[in-house]
Amino acid sequence: MRIAVINEVSAADKNADIIEALKPFQHEVFNLGMKASSDLPELTYIHTGLLAALLLYTKRVDYVVGGCGTGQGFLNSAMQYPGVICGLINTPLDAWLFTQINGGNCISLRLNQGYGWASDENLKFNFEKLFSVESGCGYPNHRKESQQQSLKTLKMISEKSHFRFIEILQKLPPEIVKAAIGYPGILEILDPGTLEDTDLANMIETLIPQK
Repeated sequence: MRIAVINEVSAADKNADIIEALKPFQHEVFNLGMKASSDLPELTYIHTGLLAALLLYTKRVDYVVGGCGTGQGFLNSAMQYPGVICGLINTPLDAWLFTQINGGNCISLRLNQGYGWASDENLKFNFEKLFSVESGCGYPNHRKESQQQSLKTLKMISEKSHFRFIEILQKLPPEIVKAAIGYPGILEILDPGTLEDTDLANMIETLIPQK
């Protein structure tokens, strides 16, 4: 699985904990979030939510691990966009149930509120349960068929109730889009010249600073 880690500025000092907690699972991890003692431009949850959705839409990653101080900001930001099913994960049980019932492609972590002694270990436990069960299979057994149908319906609603992604980028304030796409590492993983959505690729190309 290709996983993007995209935490915002208030949780920059927790970035190393997230990366370390993901190591045992042998996934391909792209560390695109804010890092401790970084001289990089700041990403707020407004930017990270947009980036999560864009990377999922373009199929550059299969999953996004994000978060902020409470986890609520990133959750709400990411869920404004099509194709994102995000869960707020605080405990291993949250992770275990979210994977089976909601079959999501994005999680939001609470990285400041309540983040204390052994919270780095809790991250590892969360990921263990997140990846331990089949995504979208449903739980418990007698609810599986209903929940699988609900997941299909939710994805359809997301598709029907949003603009095309290129239209979303066109409607957003340019400074938000440019700050997100211009963040170090994002253009490299997007690789606009190879995107299937050529209209989106052309728009992204116009945002690349000219040398």
